[in-house]
Amino acid sequence: MNDMNRGAEDGAQLADLGGGRFAVRSELTFKSATDILEQSKRLFADCERISVDMSDVQDADSAGLALLIEWVSWARRFNREIVYENIPQQILAIAQISEVTDLLNAGRST
Repeated sequence: MNDMNRGAEDGAQLADLGGGRFAVRSELTFKSATDILEQSKRLFADCERISVDMSDVQDADSAGLALLIEWVSWARRFNREIVYENIPQQILAIAQISEVTDLLNAGRST
């Protein structure tokens, strides 16, 4: 099974688009967040700059937000850059209510 399809059978998919670009092609919920995190550890390992597109995400919850914050923490710890594209409205709403919206941009290099 290749990296693009790994996790697809259980609904969790992080697709490697090449050049440090990735796409979440599943929900970002309690059901999928752990599997996507595990996939990302392997896929992000050799990338200095990571871009994650979430335009295909149809459902998201606080576990999705926790995953994005975990990725920012990882990027800072390993001196990497991570940027998010098309963050789902559900995650943005939870981030705003939780007052952590700024953390979603904290993985960018300055």
